[in-house]
Amino acid sequence: MDKAVFFFGNGKAEAGREDRDLLGGKGANLMEMTNLGVPVPPGFTIACNLCDLYLASGKVPNGLHADVENAIARLEEAAGRRFGDVTNPLLVSVRSGARVSMPGMMETILNLGLNDDTVKGLAAQSGSPRFAYDSYRRLLQMYGDVVLGVPFADFEHLLAAKRLTTGAKTDAELPAESLMVLVQEYQALIKTVTGKPFPHDPREQLWGAIEAVWRSWTLKKAVDYRRVNHIAETPGTAVNIVAMVFGNLGDDSGTGVAFTRDPSTGEKRFYGEFLVNAQGEDVVAGIRTPEPIERMAQHLPQAYEDLLRTQALLERHFRDMQDLEFTVERGKLYLLQTRTGKRTAAAAVRIARELVHEGLITQPEALQRVPAKQLDQLLHPIIDRRSKPQAIAKGLPASPGAASGMVVFDADVAEARGARGESVILVCDETTPEDFHGMVAARAILTARGGMTSHAAVVARGMGKCAIVGCDAIRVNAGNRRFTVGETEVVEGDWITLDGATGDVFLGDLPTVPSEVMQVNAGTRKAADAPVYQGFAELLAWADGQRRLSVRANADTPHDAQVARAFGAEGIGLCRTEHMFFDGDRIHSMREMIVAHDEGGRRRALGKLLPMQRGDFEGIFAAMDGFPVTIRLLDPPLHEFLPHGGEEAKLLARRIGVTRRELMRLVETLRESNPMLGHRGCRLGVTYPEITEMQARAIFEAATACQQRGIVVKPEIMIPLVSTVEEFRHQRRIVDRMAEIVRTETGTRVEYLVGTMIELPRAALTAAAIAKEAEFFSFGTNDLTQTTLGLSRDDAGRFLPLYVERGIYPEDPFQVLDVDGVGRLISMATADGRGSRPALKVGICGEHGGDPKSVAFCHQTGLDYVSCSPFRVPIARLAAAQAT
Repeated sequence: MDKAVFFFGNGKAEAGREDRDLLGGKGANLMEMTNLGVPVPPGFTIACNLCDLYLASGKVPNGLHADVENAIARLEEAAGRRFGDVTNPLLVSVRSGARVSMPGMMETILNLGLNDDTVKGLAAQSGSPRFAYDSYRRLLQMYGDVVLGVPFADFEHLLAAKRLTTGAKTDAELPAESLMVLVQEYQALIKTVTGKPFPHDPREQLWGAIEAVWRSWTLKKAVDYRRVNHIAETPGTAVNIVAMVFGNLGDDSGTGVAFTRDPSTGEKRFYGEFLVNAQGEDVVAGIRTPEPIERMAQHLPQAYEDLLRTQALLERHFRDMQDLEFTVERGKLYLLQTRTGKRTAAAAVRIARELVHEGLITQPEALQRVPAKQLDQLLHPIIDRRSKPQAIAKGLPASPGAASGMVVFDADVAEARGARGESVILVCDETTPEDFHGMVAARAILTARGGMTSHAAVVARGMGKCAIVGCDAIRVNAGNRRFTVGETEVVEGDWITLDGATGDVFLGDLPTVPSEVMQVNAGTRKAADAPVYQGFAELLAWADGQRRLSVRANADTPHDAQVARAFGAEGIGLCRTEHMFFDGDRIHSMREMIVAHDEGGRRRALGKLLPMQRGDFEGIFAAMDGFPVTIRLLDPPLHEFLPHGGEEAKLLARRIGVTRRELMRLVETLRESNPMLGHRGCRLGVTYPEITEMQARAIFEAATACQQRGIVVKPEIMIPLVSTVEEFRHQRRIVDRMAEIVRTETGTRVEYLVGTMIELPRAALTAAAIAKEAEFFSFGTNDLTQTTLGLSRDDAGRFLPLYVERGIYPEDPFQVLDVDGVGRLISMATADGRGSRPALKVGICGEHGGDPKSVAFCHQTGLDYVSCSPFRVPIARLAAAQAT
């Protein structure tokens, strides 16, 4: 076994901040502070890898007992006290400390080393029996809970009873005599619950605590925290054993937590709380109401001055906002911890920006200081939680933001009420493309089923709408216009509020606060009066100066394109033309085309669609003046456009001159067992080439009209779902022919590219042949993930969380790109395609284009661009810079 125990004390340490991977963040920073001359109690750290060895074997690793004994002897010498001595006892704290900060997720035990004998020595040494027995009852409570498994609430009941019988308002007011009795009651409780007495041997206590800290790595809350924050399972946690200093020795002592800057706003001001005559857990656990840190100057003036100097030193040294834990023992300040402080997105941006302007960090360092995904918080409204609302259910936070509205259960009602200016939230089991118009009208979407890349999630993110999906606690009864959560019933017209950042569902109309960034983008606030926006804009300008990858947006309408440009998109990487047909007269004409008996009927219906599509393309080209626009030809399962009964079926039957029964028979013939792998994509264009003709004509006529107005157009026409080069050749011939026809009719030549969407493994494997014909590849990673893994992204949401929880998949492959499988296909196809066509343009346009890890992969693989939902463009811009 390599060196496992590292000592620090008396101004010297055996390691430093560079040893974070070995000693965890807390241990490495304690070492670093010691070397800096910051007042830190002496102690030692057991390295992180020992946790892995213990959890694998269930035994303390060989040799560790001897190393810990040597460290205890050094600690006794540094502290001038002896472990277990009845007259001058050394007490220690035992704390966890992982490589990546996991605040509150693992265990801590204070005052270790006390027993019925040493507590008397502590009382004599301190001159305060009350302090000694207060420390002893704290050890019994923490050790009993963490190590011995006695419910914490059982101790609290005894403590509350003691306050009640003595008339004490707080624990600090309990007299020594009551605490002595409480210690006896605690010991009796431990023996009753465990069948064994509390261990009085300090070394037995120590090893019980060390093993408990190791085991706390496997607590559900710790496992969940690592999964959500993408923290590796190994190495485990270090264990820090530090000589106790006491904040509960009287009015000249205290404890607190502070930040070198405001963690909510990022303002450069010392921010924190403290308590007089208290130990650390009193502040963290909310046992007593702490005071603002500024008042410490009145109670403990010298210690406060020392703290101000120390916090400034630590921020300059670590070059980032620090989160400090400190104790004052009889007027003397001790630092127990410093770590990089957790902060909101607004604070992260402001702190990074101001540290650059203060000369502490460089611009590239600042870009690494802001988690890219955190930028989302700056774009969406948030709930005003001052009223402390209670959630009735929780689902998957699919699209951030907050929204309140009246519950409705179908898209038509949402559209009708929305047209009247009402705020509505569409609630359903799951959405389909046919619900698109209702989703547009709704303030937010709530579904009982579906995952983070379900239809509802993808569309909502694209529109910047709040959405919660997979909320299996709700039982939707659309027929009776209501849903239930346990005993709570919500009927159509009732108000609910959704928090898309957390997945929480609330009853009632809760107020929301608009994003400052969105106010500026909307023109309702001046940038000069918006400091959060200024920081956001400057940070992203730095990112643009560093990144190699271009960032485009997935946008289907002129409005979406304008939103994308406001967020800095450098073009459109995916325009889904089928999304243009789901509202108004368009859906009727589209349905007429689908059910037409012959080519003539289809062409008549397509003739109605042509001007609509042409107008959309003109608006998108205008919004993206000078930037490329990748337009995917029609790619839906046809049956999704068709009515499944009701008034819409009657209307369509009348329009095309058939009976309702004949229409429904026709609809049934179009139904597919597996629509995702059915009659869609380029297969539609091969079967019905007139569809491709109409779309190509609309594109070139729109491009010509814009070009004649002085707009720079760069159309890129994408053939979807190609599995063989012959499909691509067939469709390309039609596109090129229509380009020439429009050129002849208008006398204007439009430069364009024709490429394909790679969303099938066979297309990736035959990329060399396809690239001889195609001028660009765009990887549709949503479908490529489905076809490679054999998973439906909607259905897999039922079991994927379990797969991730059990480590079968490291992450949800529909949220973070499967690098080993899908990523390998992308790498192979890119290399093979460029082997045939060196200038081949390559990008991705699935939802992975807005995921930082996936963006990093695209950078490393040499792709030219990523494309994502408009509201994820800032994330992709920052992630692309971080990847460099």
